[in-house]
Amino acid sequence: MREIPIKTQAREEMVDITREVASAVAESGVKNGMCHLNCLHTTAGITVNENADPDVKADILMALRNIVQDGWPYAHAEGNSPAHVKSSIIGASLAIPVSGGRLVLGTWQGIIFCEFDGPRSRRVTVTVVGA
Repeated sequence: MREIPIKTQAREEMVDITREVASAVAESGVKNGMCHLNCLHTTAGITVNENADPDVKADILMALRNIVQDGWPYAHAEGNSPAHVKSSIIGASLAIPVSGGRLVLGTWQGIIFCEFDGPRSRRVTVTVVGA
């Protein structure tokens, strides 16, 4: 298992971590198997989506802001309830196949860390299993 540290710069931000994950897969020595990613935070998430056009990330954040609004009467006292809800919508873990020692991703796909309560120091674990 390896941890990827992530330092976010904004309250909401989407950070491409594909290279870091690919490096962890290469270092694992696994040729064929599965790469499991786990976000260790309740106000962040992780997803696979387009990493070529930054407008896609902006659109996702815009859509989430419209789906989960700040002004609702949340009960959680910390004031970051929208971040918890967005994290649950996006999800905290991923499984990505590994073939030939490389992540199996589509042409435009990347692994995106989603910050909803930043800026903060964050961590994602990478576990690679197989042969």
